[in-house]
Amino acid sequence: MAKIMETVLYYNPGTPETMKHVTKLKSVLVRMGIRIRNIGPDQVNQTVGYLAGVPGFEENADAGELPVIGEEMLVLKQFSSRRIDELLLNLRKAGVPRISLKAVLTEHNCGWTFYALYEELREEHEKMSAMAAPEPAAFAGDPAEASAGRDSAPASASQAAPARPAE
Repeated sequence: MAKIMETVLYYNPGTPETMKHVTKLKSVLVRMGIRIRNIGPDQVNQTVGYLAGVPGFEENADAGELPVIGEEMLVLKQFSSRRIDELLLNLRKAGVPRISLKAVLTEHNCGWTFYALYEELREEHEKMSAMAAPEPAAFAGDPAEASAGRDSAPASASQAAPARPAE
């Protein structure tokens, strides 16, 4: 039986701050036996399924206007939870700065364009960052009261995670 090959679709906007650690990131992927598929700006209107080599997804010959993605992005294909944890740990150990926009390839996002997936990840990241932001100085008087307010669990499940759009 053929081994399922883990693959990372890696998008790098080519900015000086992101180019500093590309070698470290790719070194980690190679050491872990993970296939790397570099995604360029000219591919952002292709479907994620096509870019990941999923059967049944064809190249979009009419790419149209190419939107710009200004951040690094990773899309993981064929990863178990354990291997995702291992990858993130190894990237941290290698000194690769945190890449905020990460996704796992699913049957639901395979048909999305790479740019549509970027927009979804960007929106989710902004919502999660806003939820994790420290509370305003409402508790400025008593540090114990302030930390108690921040450490409490969300009041409802709807506050715990942003809603997913209908597909």
